[in-house]
Amino acid sequence: MPNRQKMFSDVSNAAGSAFSVFSGVREEIASIVKGRVDEVLSTLHVVRMEEFEIVSEIASRTRAAQETLEQKVAELEKRIAELESKQA
Repeated sequence: MPNRQKMFSDVSNAAGSAFSVFSGVREEIASIVKGRVDEVLSTLHVVRMEEFEIVSEIASRTRAAQETLEQKVAELEKRIAELESKQA
């Protein structure tokens, strides 16, 4: 019986070691693949979705600010025209 327990213990230890090795290999492969994908995307001049969303938000805010400023300029031009017509 003690030999059987030692055998199961050895098998268990070997399985645990193998699992650790495979886990490390998986992480290493994932790291390599991610690096290669990043490299390919950078050479293709492709942006990440997060970067695109940030730039889109900035463009949207800029567009809204521009519309507000255009409206204010139009109001000021109207007031200037009214003042000039009163002086004439």
